[in-house]
Amino acid sequence: MYRNFFKRILDFICSLIGFIILLPVFLFVTLFLTIANNGKPFFFQQRPGKNNKIFEVVKFRTMNDKKDAQGNLLSDKDRLTSLGRFIRKTSLDEIPQLINVIKGDMSLVGPRPLLLEYLPLYDEKQIRRHEVRPGITGWAQINGRNAISWKDKFELDVWYVDNISISLDIRILLLTILKVFKSEGISSDTSITMEKFEGNK
Repeated sequence: MYRNFFKRILDFICSLIGFIILLPVFLFVTLFLTIANNGKPFFFQQRPGKNNKIFEVVKFRTMNDKKDAQGNLLSDKDRLTSLGRFIRKTSLDEIPQLINVIKGDMSLVGPRPLLLEYLPLYDEKQIRRHEVRPGITGWAQINGRNAISWKDKFELDVWYVDNISISLDIRILLLTILKVFKSEGISSDTSITMEKFEGNK
């Protein structure tokens, strides 16, 4: 009952209240990023959601679009701005995703929405992460975030899919707040975010 009905109701109510409370912060960050990023405060990208349905995720833009001499985007590390680094560290870049939750594209808690290009790379178990709405935070985020391997991340995602409950979601939300204050798991050992998933080798 919670998984199929009450979870969505609570997502809508809590994300709407949260967005209203955070509106001053949202507007403040939007203003600063508009100035810093030449009028482009937001980052939009298509991601697969529940049952692989495609939606457009929105986040605060923390990177510029600088390219090398061949026209290729520079690495994440080279494109991350100083303001963007602070916004990522404090997880303020996730605030706009409350709009995705209000719309029903996402949930407050669930497997993080990843890139479209990863869809063909999942095995039969890993693809099960798409049986539920993706979340702003999730079981994998409080158990290592970007500091754990893709294999471990997917196993945690599927475990969540099989064990959804209101008590688990509350636990994840509370631990997420603690992780944000500690700024844990933001980077992997070799990247400022997470290395690209290249399939199961």
